[in-house]
Amino acid sequence: MKPIWIVDDDESIRWVLEKALARENLSTKSFSNARDAIEAVQTSTPQVPVSDIRMPGSSGLELLQIVKAKFPGVPVIIITAFSDLDSAVAAFQGGAFEYLAKPFDVDKAVELIRRALEESLREANVEQAAAETPEILGQAPAMQDVFRAIGRLSQSNVTVLITGESGTGKELVARALHKHSPRAAQPFIALNTAAIPKDLLESELFGHERGAFTGAQASRRGHFEQAEGGTLFLDEIGDMPFDLQTRLLRVLSDGHFYRVGGHQSLKANVRVIAATHQNLETRVREGLFREDLYHRLNVIRLRLPSLRERREDIPILTRYFLGQSAKQLGVESKRVSDSAMRFMSGLELPGNVRQLENLCNWITVMAPGQTVEIKDLPQDLVSGREQGTQLESPASRPVVSDSLYSAVPVIATANTAHQEVVAAPTLPAPHQQTWIALLETEAAHMLSNGDADVMDVLGRQFESALIKIALRHTHGRKNDAAVRLGIGRNTITRKIQELGIDGAKDD
Repeated sequence: MKPIWIVDDDESIRWVLEKALARENLSTKSFSNARDAIEAVQTSTPQVPVSDIRMPGSSGLELLQIVKAKFPGVPVIIITAFSDLDSAVAAFQGGAFEYLAKPFDVDKAVELIRRALEESLREANVEQAAAETPEILGQAPAMQDVFRAIGRLSQSNVTVLITGESGTGKELVARALHKHSPRAAQPFIALNTAAIPKDLLESELFGHERGAFTGAQASRRGHFEQAEGGTLFLDEIGDMPFDLQTRLLRVLSDGHFYRVGGHQSLKANVRVIAATHQNLETRVREGLFREDLYHRLNVIRLRLPSLRERREDIPILTRYFLGQSAKQLGVESKRVSDSAMRFMSGLELPGNVRQLENLCNWITVMAPGQTVEIKDLPQDLVSGREQGTQLESPASRPVVSDSLYSAVPVIATANTAHQEVVAAPTLPAPHQQTWIALLETEAAHMLSNGDADVMDVLGRQFESALIKIALRHTHGRKNDAAVRLGIGRNTITRKIQELGIDGAKDD
């Protein structure tokens, strides 16, 4: 462990802290001024710097700024006199861990330094784990082929087309291609072409000039300009509208484009990586995708295997995702028993790695014990496997209580004719993210089923739930409920009648 730095021009304070920390078996290094400490920072790293604010020459705040700029994870404790509380505020704004007000109690000072020490060691462990964790996990031969391809393309700027089922990690591979390319120091910009309405997609790609369309009150740089010198990742390229395919083809052909409403040709120095879960050859034959654009994109094709083709990777992926989920929730990581792991390795998991990640999120939240058995897994997965039926991705079903969907939404794999509907993985903390994700999951399910009036149905359910819970909080008094909800008395009365809500009464 590195030493704790004590920076103070008062020799008695340095002596007291040195002796107190020595009794705790903590090594120290002392400086009588901030200038010497600033010089030392250039060649060594403190575990925890403890520095006075006011010293001859450079101040403790200058030292704080330099340490935080060079080592963001190192906690800094600032010593200040009561008359220097304004400086203490400035210290917090500069990123200080805590401050010690003179005169201070030595035991409390040691306790504070120990807390900062624990924070420093925790940050170091996180950084080490991040450095040791590979960008993409996989030991299966199919994934080793992918890793080799990324290595071969590491010094290339060639256009790459990544294919594979949804949830296989196409964006991760695109980021890895960028990170290991000559463009690594430049931006990586990702755009899901299927997630943006056709009318907005052109502006997102190429930008627009002021007044180009209603609402264009200022000029805007598109993704091609934002990715200048770097990489532009176009996900779900198979869903790009046909007329925009022509504009993209021109950029790939001669490297020039125009902003929407613009008249000046702009030069694009961008590497394009595209991805799709669809069969582009089939879409070309059906007249839905330009053949010339297909050949421009298909310079190097990289196919990602489904999870069914790399089942031997499921255990290591499961352990990794369980660890990540536990870290996000601040709980101990769950362990999957050998029998449960074998069971999970045999699941179909049509949502691939993304569905497995969501399943691990569910296990972290919902599994009752630290060791997870088969009986602890989502019931629909267990019963579906036992009956030998095609396993359904959990989030492709309606949200119901006491099930996987009421806690963590899992990847939806319901497909429409040309677009896959995917619900973003969400943990139940913070709570508002969970219910929004659940709403998205339910909407995805209804849309994929072809249900009519989705907005009206979900809107009525939303309003009904809000009014009912408000009435419960106000013991049925509808005027109070209206005030709490921020709506008018007439509005809540009309809504109660329209929605058939019982239990309301006048105040």
